[in-house]
Amino acid sequence: MATYAIGDIQGCYDSLERLLALCAFDPTHDRLWLVGDLVNRGPKSLETLRLIKSLGPAAMTVLGNHDLYLLMVAEGGAKFRGKDDTLQAIFDAPDCAELLDWLRHQPLCHTEGPYCLVHAGLLPQWTAARARELAREVEAALQGPDFHEFILNLWGSEPAAWSDDLTGWPRLRVIVNAMTRMRFCTPDGAMEFKAKGKLSNAPENHLPWFNLPNRQYADSVLVTGHWSALGLKVTPNFLALDSGCLWGGHLTAVRLEDRRVFQVDCSPSEAQPPKR
Repeated sequence: MATYAIGDIQGCYDSLERLLALCAFDPTHDRLWLVGDLVNRGPKSLETLRLIKSLGPAAMTVLGNHDLYLLMVAEGGAKFRGKDDTLQAIFDAPDCAELLDWLRHQPLCHTEGPYCLVHAGLLPQWTAARARELAREVEAALQGPDFHEFILNLWGSEPAAWSDDLTGWPRLRVIVNAMTRMRFCTPDGAMEFKAKGKLSNAPENHLPWFNLPNRQYADSVLVTGHWSALGLKVTPNFLALDSGCLWGGHLTAVRLEDRRVFQVDCSPSEAQPPKR
């Protein structure tokens, strides 16, 4: 049995199929770990959701910011942001309600052995075990009777930092933003959401979240996506797997048992114009 951790798919279904073939993935024996952002921008978000859902327990996905955006649009918590969104086929599908219900029942963070699977990252105050506890709070809101109200209160970048004293929607919003949107933050964990791109774009007095001193999760192996400009990064305690397939790069899988890397080029029909 092998476990393949795969970077952001974002509707690049054709590339995903070729990557699974390259890995010789067998759902009766192997597992997939998906870092989130299954949907949006690529041309086949609907097909991607259907495939991952069909794999049942052979596929573990955490939620990314684009996955939550899909749920927000569906519930009226956000409007389409522009012509780059490719979610309409999901809303038009006869199985839309079933797919969205499945999506909102996926975890925000998954821990297993030394590994922590999360879309963006963890704040420095959190161990992986603490992050999993906090993720459960968000999952309870996503899956419970207050789902619609939670979605309506999810949008926003404040508060920017964690405090154990936070309650209600602000508390859940910080957890979601750290685990699905974060790139740079201050040494004490105040997040900044405007800066993107290369590490050299860090705002003054900010660091990439995974380079913060005194981070409590340092003994865990973080498996993440979200940051395409970072590219593939494999270190003993960090696997960054978003290698920019959507932008004409690669879709990447890492076999956790031996750290072997599998990559396919983005299918020409899926590549978007480079970010500017």
